Amino acid sequence: MDILKKPVVTEKMNRITEKQPRYGFIVDKRSNKLEIKKAVEAMYGVTVESVNTMIYRGKSKMRGTKNGFVTGNRPHTKKAIVTLKKGEAIDFFSNI
Repeated sequence: MDILKKPVVTEKMNRITEKQPRYGFIVDKRSNKLEIKKAVEAMYGVTVESVNTMIYRGKSKMRGTKNGFVTGNRPHTKKAIVTLKKGEAIDFFSNI
C-alpha cells in the first residue's frame, strides 16, 4: 500500500480519537479521497464514512555550520483525517 504512508499518532490526534472515531494518516500527495477510503478499508477492515484531506507546505529550515549558513526545506506532506462508522476502531499497536 503506497497510498497510506504512516498513521498520525500525536497527543492532539489521540484526543480527537477519544471523542469520535477519527484517525489521521500521512498519505501520498497525489492520492484522492476515494483512493484513501479504499486503502483504509482494505488495510484495516473497517467501514469509512468520510475522508478529509489537507496539504501542509514544508517549512524552510536554516542551520549554522563552520562554513556559514545552510538553508533547506522540509518536504510538503498531505494528511487525511478518516471518520469511521460508529462502533468501529483501529488499533495501531496490535502488531507490536
